[in-house]
Amino acid sequence: MKSVIGWGFIGAGGITKRVMNDFKELSDAKLVAVFSRTEANAVQLAQPYGAKAYTDCEAMIRNPEVDAIYIATPHHLHMEHACLALELGKPVLCEKPFAPNAAQVRKMVEKARETGTYLMEAMWTRFFPVTRKVMQWVSDGTIGDVHYLTADFGFSAAENPQSRLFNPDMAGGSLLDVGVYAVSYASMVFGSKPVEVLSRSRSTSTGVDARMACLLEYENGQMASLFSSISTSTPQEVRIIGTKGHIEVPRFWSPREARLFIGDRLEDTIKDERTGEGFGYEFTAVHEDLRSGRKENALITLDESIAVAETLDTLRAQWGLVYPFEG
Repeated sequence: MKSVIGWGFIGAGGITKRVMNDFKELSDAKLVAVFSRTEANAVQLAQPYGAKAYTDCEAMIRNPEVDAIYIATPHHLHMEHACLALELGKPVLCEKPFAPNAAQVRKMVEKARETGTYLMEAMWTRFFPVTRKVMQWVSDGTIGDVHYLTADFGFSAAENPQSRLFNPDMAGGSLLDVGVYAVSYASMVFGSKPVEVLSRSRSTSTGVDARMACLLEYENGQMASLFSSISTSTPQEVRIIGTKGHIEVPRFWSPREARLFIGDRLEDTIKDERTGEGFGYEFTAVHEDLRSGRKENALITLDESIAVAETLDTLRAQWGLVYPFEG
């Protein structure tokens, strides 16, 4: 792999603009191409960085200067774009949720393994120094045996039927937009799929989930209580409760701090003094994997991405939420 990896971005919406604020600071990465169905959007993102704008996705992927692909299109397009890139032999970093359902995630993983091409879900939370320290505290037994985890991620958005948040044709709803962070965090801490899932949701006028709450039980009796919303703002915090203490992670999905308590005493604090949002961490992880010849990342394996997608499917099935493209 080259010393500077050339990236092609599929999608030129709000998330890619945020990503570029961090990406442009990486010394070993360069934006070389951008695809959008709307030419003006592709040009707007590409031009400041000297990248080429495309409205033909396959042509962009085939660009020989493109070494890897980042996908940031709406959820329902992830599988199509990922499988195309993988078929053409380009490593893929695909935004969360990997796809709207586990069947599509499995197809993506199968294509990656069939072609021997790198694939990773862009669950950026895993790569923050704060998250890594939290997992060290958990794995070292610093807070004893972990029995319980709580996580919430909610914000209030004006209901707009055409928005990706509310449009069922675009796999809208709180669960796939932000609830996936909470489900994935519980998966990371407990290291397995839940054996029992109990949940409730309330719908928007378009039929997607405005908010949901769930209780997940794991094979050793650990439990997670999770909440997500696109109609209610919440603290966006994780708490991990063990037999000796607990960990608090404010804004857990993009953390700058975590606090360790032994009993009721504050024992330790870790802080991330980064200047940007932190998207660079996941790109650096991909670069390390590619240079080492790995086909997936150890912190968010493809099998775990499938397992998380299966849990999301179970939750939606309990509410009867089926997207139009699922039949």
